Amino acid sequence: MELRQLQYLLTVVEEGGFTRAADRLYLAQPGLSAQIRQLERELGQPLLDRTGGRVTATEAGEAVLLYARAALAAVEGIRRTADEFAGLVRGHVTFGVASGAATGGHDLPALLADFHEEHPGVEFSVIEDTSVHMLTALRRGELDLALLGVTEDELPPGIGFQIVADTPLVAAMPPGDPLLDPVGRAALPLAALADRPLLTLVRGTGIRGALEHACRQAGFRPRIAFEAASPGLLARFAARGLGVAVLPEMPSETAATLGLCTLPLTSPGVRGRIALVWPVDGPSTPAAKALLRRARKAFPPVAPAAPVAP
Repeated sequence: MELRQLQYLLTVVEEGGFTRAADRLYLAQPGLSAQIRQLERELGQPLLDRTGGRVTATEAGEAVLLYARAALAAVEGIRRTADEFAGLVRGHVTFGVASGAATGGHDLPALLADFHEEHPGVEFSVIEDTSVHMLTALRRGELDLALLGVTEDELPPGIGFQIVADTPLVAAMPPGDPLLDPVGRAALPLAALADRPLLTLVRGTGIRGALEHACRQAGFRPRIAFEAASPGLLARFAARGLGVAVLPEMPSETAATLGLCTLPLTSPGVRGRIALVWPVDGPSTPAAKALLRRARKAFPPVAPAAPVAP
C-alpha cells in the first residue's frame, strides 16, 4: 500500500469518476484504474462501486477513507512542520479586508508582495466583505486573519486583535450648509444630525456600527438616506447635497478638493477604529502564522487619540 494510492482513491470518490479524477491528478485513466485495482486486491475488498453513473465508495471503501484522510493529513502536517523548521513556508492564506481598511498606512498589497517575495510557495486569497461577516468567517475558520473596522463594543470571544488606526469621524457637507454656522465653528454636537439625512457606510461596517452606537448614546435614531461601501462615493453624494456624510477625518485641503467642509463630531465623539484580527489561539497553518507576525509589525498598534472637546 502506498500513500499515492490512498490519494487516488480519495480523489476518485471526490470527483465521482475516474475520468475527472485522472484529469485532476494529471494521470492517464488506465493507470489510475490499475492503481485502485491493485489497492483493492491488496486489501481483499472492493472499495468503489462502479455500477452507477457516478463512482461511489462501498461500505468498506467508506471505512478505508476515514483512515486514508487521516493518513494524508498527517503526512501534510509532517511536511508543514519540517518546512517551518527549515524556514520554508508553504501553503495558502485567506486574508479578509473591509472596504477602506487597507488604505493610508495600511498597505495590504505591499505587505502581501513583500511576504510573497520571501515565501514564494504561499498562495493568497483576499476576501472583501463587511466587518460583521468577516468576524463570523474568522470564528468559523474560513479566514486566517483580517483587517476590519470595529465599534466601541468588545470583539466576540475567541478573537485576538490589535487596534491599528483610531480616527475621529466627521460630518461632511457642502459649503453654505446651515450646520456650518456660526462661521468658524470648530465642532458639531452629534445631536445636530438628528433631523438630517445621513450618508453612511453599509450596515455591518465598523464606521456604521460606531455611528449607530453613538446615536443611541445621544438619544436618537439616525436617518440614513444613502449607504455605500465606499467612503469616496459618500463624499461625492454629500458634495451634491444629498445629505450629510459621516466619514473618517481628512485634511481640510482634501475636503475642499471634494467640494466639502467637515466638522468633528462631539457629545459624544465618534471614532473609526481599524483592527488587525485573528483567532485568539493563532492561525492554524505555519504560512498564516508567519504572515500574522509580519502583519503585526507592518501595522503596529496605536493608542486611542484624545477625544475632541465639545
